[in-house]
Amino acid sequence: MIAYLKGRVLTITAETAILEVNGVGYEIYCSGGAFRKLVQGEMAELHTYLQVKEDGVTLFGFASPKEKELFLKVISVSGVGPKLGIAVLTGLTADEFMQAIATADVKRLSAVKGLGKKTAEKIVLELHGKISAAEVMSASGDDPTVSPVGGVTVSAQDEEAVSALMGLGFTKSESVQAVKRARDSGAVTVEEVIRRALQGGM
Repeated sequence: MIAYLKGRVLTITAETAILEVNGVGYEIYCSGGAFRKLVQGEMAELHTYLQVKEDGVTLFGFASPKEKELFLKVISVSGVGPKLGIAVLTGLTADEFMQAIATADVKRLSAVKGLGKKTAEKIVLELHGKISAAEVMSASGDDPTVSPVGGVTVSAQDEEAVSALMGLGFTKSESVQAVKRARDSGAVTVEEVIRRALQGGM
């Protein structure tokens, strides 16, 4: 299994990049996050997933181990293959994808090229509650443990509620303050926090 590559970027196309490692060129289908790390002619490192099929092998590249973990969760959904999984992480950032799952925003997921409404509904159904905000924050390079906003520190657990509220159109500051008030009023689960935050008249 090829899980990691470090080398010089030879070429970049709309979907792939060729990374030269010790004289060998590896063609890699890259996520949006991976593409943002690549500069033609410069050194780069990618975390990779190797798909082996009867008609050949295909490499998929990611910006971080956490982004790769998110990809593996996406392709764990029945009917979602690696190429569609990479399309999801190219059409949406990790944070946007998390918000879409947390708020069951099928329309937002369906906007990804090649992803139909039925498959988007299946992704939401199977992954809702299985992808933590901490994983997504790590994938996007943020601190997965705490996140201070406006002097208020938000735990990794509460980041899921914050992301869901942001997905409903509220600012991060408004969402953080509402989650804090919900916790102070006795809310325990993420669902209770979101419900009480909304009832609080944000």
